[in-house]
Amino acid sequence: MIFDLTVADLINVIFIAAGLGICGMSIMHVGSGVHIRKEVKVYFQLFFTLINTYISMHLIRMLMEGRTSAFCIVGIRVVTFIEFLVSGFMIYMLSLLILFIASPGKFGKIINYIFLILLIVHVAGLVVDQFTHFYYFFDDANIYVRGRGYAMSNMMHILMLCQNIFLLAKYRSKFDRRLASALWLYLLAPLAAIGIQLIAKDVQVIILVTVVAAAYLYSVIVEIQTERYQDQKKEKDRIDNELSMATRIQAETLPNIFPAFPDRKDFTVYATMRPAKEVGGDFYDFFLVDDKHLGIVMADVSGKGVPAALFMMVSKILIQNSALLKNSPGEILEIVNQQICSNNPEGMFVTVWYGCLDLESGNLTAANAGHEYPIIKRPDGHFSLVKDKHGLVIGAMENKKYMEYELQMEPGSKLFIYTDGIPEATNAENELFGTDRLVAALRKVEDENPTEILGRVNAAVDEFVKGAPQFDDMTMMCLEYKGREQGA
Repeated sequence: MIFDLTVADLINVIFIAAGLGICGMSIMHVGSGVHIRKEVKVYFQLFFTLINTYISMHLIRMLMEGRTSAFCIVGIRVVTFIEFLVSGFMIYMLSLLILFIASPGKFGKIINYIFLILLIVHVAGLVVDQFTHFYYFFDDANIYVRGRGYAMSNMMHILMLCQNIFLLAKYRSKFDRRLASALWLYLLAPLAAIGIQLIAKDVQVIILVTVVAAAYLYSVIVEIQTERYQDQKKEKDRIDNELSMATRIQAETLPNIFPAFPDRKDFTVYATMRPAKEVGGDFYDFFLVDDKHLGIVMADVSGKGVPAALFMMVSKILIQNSALLKNSPGEILEIVNQQICSNNPEGMFVTVWYGCLDLESGNLTAANAGHEYPIIKRPDGHFSLVKDKHGLVIGAMENKKYMEYELQMEPGSKLFIYTDGIPEATNAENELFGTDRLVAALRKVEDENPTEILGRVNAAVDEFVKGAPQFDDMTMMCLEYKGREQGA
């Protein structure tokens, strides 16, 4: 089919084709955007699809106009209805973008409801127009003619345009300058194009101007989103580096060189900590109070991450300082509790098991501040729980006393202490590893050295959870007392 096109028609076709090309490239650009947020992608894909539909319908209407075949008579009415319909959704989509960025608070929902009502009225008006020809109609020659109420068909666009201009002006401080400029261009450029069309009535430059303005708006938003992504990535890299440094610092604060006391033959000790996050709140410690006494600590700070790690380091230092002054286990917990309670604005707390082992007699004096039960193996027995009396956690209340108790460690005895991350390790069925499984795992390797024992317990926990994510630190220590004769 060959159409007889005037020079103005050819110019319009070129403008529309350029608009379609720009719109198509914009849609592809949206789809390939790497750093664009998903909701932004969806928004602009829909936005440019509406623009593309509007331009396509306008082009088809222009090519069908004046053709009186049955196909053209029906087709031009369908595409014109779609063109008018889509124009309303285009301005509504833009209004949503401006409203979202402006964030006018409690008035936001009201404004959106007004926009929706205007859109519904716009759609209803177009449906009614198909029977009344109030907005537009086609004459006998199938030529598009504006009806007496044509101006009313643009009322929705004008009202939304005015509201958008108001939002841009009132909430200008919330808009990035580049974004504000792009939005003003999109809102006002079509008005300038209308002025041009008053002079050159047959040249419809408004479509090309609208598409170019929309493409520019999108490019500005992509530029801003990319810059934000890069800034966020830099910030994430900085935080990751700091967390990595915090992990190393925390690891260095715990005894991590084994054998810990290579010159001592009267005992062997080994410990491990697996934080749930980059840094954890669990900690262990062991140190010689003097040549004849070994201090042993196992503790678990409330919370996780950096705050728990900081609280952990403070607690560890306070416990060791008090222990090196040769206070008894109960006194150590009492002193540390007072020190922490005196300045604990975040209300954090820590469970602590502290024991002091007399390396000559094998007498172990201990106190427990809300921590897990220790597990001990006698030379002629098996690993079993020691259900000691728990005191209140450290940091919960001032002026608390902590009871002490004694255990006799014969040569060949082994002590296993741990945090709740071990018995509370959870598999995919949400089943806990539990204390019973822990004791059973220990009994299977009770004749091994501390290093081997901890390795086998870790393996038993891993086998149980089978890769299920863990949300608590897992820390444990095993001490084997060999006695004075072996140490001689």
